[in-house]
Amino acid sequence: MTVDAASEIRRRAAALSSDGQDVEGPLEGYHHEAYAFRLPVENPLAAHSLRGKLRVPRPGLLWFDRRCFASEDRLLIALQGRVSRIPESAEIADGVFLQGFIEGRTLGGGATSPRSLAARHVTQLGWLFRELTAIKPDELDDIPRVPTLTGSSSVDSDSMDSDSADDDSAGFLRGLIRFTEHEVYRRNAGVFGTLLSTLGVREQAWAELSESASGLGRRPFVLLHGDLHRKNLIVDPSGDLWFIDWELAMIGDPLYDLATHLHLMHYTKREEQQICEVWREAVEYAKPGCSAHMGHDLPVLMAYKRVQSVITDVIRTAEEIRAASEADEQALPDAARKVRRVLAAAQEQLGLTSVPSLHRVMAAYADWLESSPRPHPEQHP
Repeated sequence: MTVDAASEIRRRAAALSSDGQDVEGPLEGYHHEAYAFRLPVENPLAAHSLRGKLRVPRPGLLWFDRRCFASEDRLLIALQGRVSRIPESAEIADGVFLQGFIEGRTLGGGATSPRSLAARHVTQLGWLFRELTAIKPDELDDIPRVPTLTGSSSVDSDSMDSDSADDDSAGFLRGLIRFTEHEVYRRNAGVFGTLLSTLGVREQAWAELSESASGLGRRPFVLLHGDLHRKNLIVDPSGDLWFIDWELAMIGDPLYDLATHLHLMHYTKREEQQICEVWREAVEYAKPGCSAHMGHDLPVLMAYKRVQSVITDVIRTAEEIRAASEADEQALPDAARKVRRVLAAAQEQLGLTSVPSLHRVMAAYADWLESSPRPHPEQHP
């Protein structure tokens, strides 16, 4: 987003604030330019929130995850009173939404942030899974959906439609795999293909993931958050856990939400087992059958998440390095360490005999910077 555009969004936030001055931001986030500000008393959100948040999608953004709902805010409005501790949203003008700002701290970032979830937060996470599972997917039919992508002729539309069948977990995962392969990896291969290949991403990985997906059992589809990582988990001043950033919510296999959460949280084995049991009890209470075939299928979903993270982090890191100041000597080694970690996690899925050394990863990025044209990622809906 250009400086002028960012300044314009900040001016819009200031105009909506109580005094035109108290504006915080831009807030951290990949998908949106966002600002928080004190709400005037007449704002419909002021009854429950001291501050509001204006979020505007970043233009020209490359989406690494398939989306389902065209409006996060309309989804949040539909979920009010049905899902606990989520942001309140209000439409203040035609197509213009504000969210209540959740005061507190995230569970990610900062040297003093706890790495483990407190028992109270584990319970509240389980309650979230239970509430999401209890919602019938057809109760959300009025919320506009993101159109099925048809730009890749090799992707059949049914496989890209996550809610084409209400228990086809194998088809759901194959659709996600094809999205990552065609709409992220292949569509951007002209800019990032050589870099990905140098770091060990093999063409065979997609076929192997799809073959593994074919063996998944059936589970009834439910509403998923889709992005439950530490920075989307907020602890408020009272110590309660809130769940923000619902732009990747979708209807699909309930086990995918668990796999995504485990992959992003980096729990210890003991903590992972505890979360799995809390999740299983929660979804089975709300809708029996949601944890069917969990033992066999969870590792398959986790394998996809590891490969997806490689594609996502390699490309995002390339964009960050290119944008970093030349004076920032730590940008390249810090980025290389991050990429090396995701390569190590996906070593088996990528068929790597060894994880590239830090020097090799840095050299791959240095070569890419010298030879690659400036990237222009396509914007996805």
